[in-house]
Amino acid sequence: MSDLSLRLRDALDRSAAGASTVALTAAVERLSDRYRSVRPAGAPILAGPAEVLAYAVYRMPATYAAVRLALLQGVRAGLGPISSVADLGGGTGAAVWAAAEALPDVRAATVLEQVAAARDLGRAIAAEDLGETSWRDWRVGEPVPSADLVSAAYVLSELSEEQQTRLVADAMAAAGAAVLVVEPGTPDGHRRVLAARELLLAAGWRVLAPCPHALACPLADADWCHFAARVNRSALHRRVKSAELSHEDEKFSYVLAVRRSTRQDLGDGARDARSIVRGGRVVRHPLKRKGLVELQLCRPDGTAGREVVSKRHGAAYKAARDVAWGDTWPPAAD
Repeated sequence: MSDLSLRLRDALDRSAAGASTVALTAAVERLSDRYRSVRPAGAPILAGPAEVLAYAVYRMPATYAAVRLALLQGVRAGLGPISSVADLGGGTGAAVWAAAEALPDVRAATVLEQVAAARDLGRAIAAEDLGETSWRDWRVGEPVPSADLVSAAYVLSELSEEQQTRLVADAMAAAGAAVLVVEPGTPDGHRRVLAARELLLAAGWRVLAPCPHALACPLADADWCHFAARVNRSALHRRVKSAELSHEDEKFSYVLAVRRSTRQDLGDGARDARSIVRGGRVVRHPLKRKGLVELQLCRPDGTAGREVVSKRHGAAYKAARDVAWGDTWPPAAD
């Protein structure tokens, strides 16, 4: 675990000190049932301080891990310096914790959240660790402050389709360099990510990750694109989730896009968006057997499929033994 993730874990433990584990567990179960329903929310899901604390303990580590991994993949794909972040519907601030970890140039962050108890708890959790972070009351359709990166993590599922479109449009208008959308790694979550991706592409943005192309998603019909971030569970996390393992894997779908007219667009301006500009993306756990590695890839030509790398491929085989789900293939040169 990184120093910042350890500090987040400790901050969450402090925030829950004295709280009833039974009450927290019950609140976690209620929230879990609500999130699985995948329907627009007529009122804030985090109805009060008890739900907010349960959310922070139950969901904040997983959201942090997913957003962090998405941003790190973006950095590996060429995301340039990001000095400011605005997170839409940011709850208790998991995404800005992730940005502080993954983006070393971040100097200022804004969390926009309509639930006052979430803002209060997020502010308390972040007090000693996140520096220049501000917390603002905000609802979909209200102005979004300008920032290099505008993110929305696990928000779209709570909105109507009209609100989802509005949120992505407002994110694009406010973002100076990049927009990140993260949703659960489910078929529904992937569909919402694809809808956001279409809006970004139609507005002239360039998808930086995870897609290696700007064509139609080859997994949209028979499968779905998602990734996994390892979450190290604290003792408190295990108790409220009635879990025994010391870790879990958070499945998520995402899209990270950059403006073509900024320093973030590393491609040739004259090159068509559909051109092959980098390697493919590993979209499932690599299957590693004696003498071979089987990869499931999304490729720059818009296709997806299987590639087998064996010992006879020499250096490529050695590289394939180290490749993980979500990495590019072949690996980028150092």
